[in-house]
Amino acid sequence: MTFQELQPKVTEITTNLTLSRDEKLLAICQLLSDSISYYNWVGFYFANHETKTLHLGPYVGAETDHTVIPFGKGICGQVAESNANFVVPDVSAQDNYIACSFTVKSEIVVPLFVNGQNIGQIDIDSHVIDPFTEEDERFLEFVNGEIAKLF
Repeated sequence: MTFQELQPKVTEITTNLTLSRDEKLLAICQLLSDSISYYNWVGFYFANHETKTLHLGPYVGAETDHTVIPFGKGICGQVAESNANFVVPDVSAQDNYIACSFTVKSEIVVPLFVNGQNIGQIDIDSHVIDPFTEEDERFLEFVNGEIAKLF
């Protein structure tokens, strides 16, 4: 399924009045994981700006020990500070990478903004080296734009 075909499905989930916010986030994770072959782990982290930590939200994929990540640590922690997308074509070449699993080869993290504040991010791991393109970034920015309406 193309990103263009997925956009209305994302909007359909975010506007579903029978689901809670966490159920919507989980449904989006499942949709992306099921629809895009190289999206092998899809999840959300949410920021606690007082403690400068990220906290794992809904996700689909292998279990992770990384339920709390300090700002600045790993790819997710760097995005919490930089407020910018971060694409890692090959995690083995990244100095500040927190290894989740030997199967993870690449990662993309896109911040989630609500009223101009970075409240979290969508994090996607892939078992493929260098699969993420600018199209992935634009699509995930769209996803986060839809999710921002839930806050």
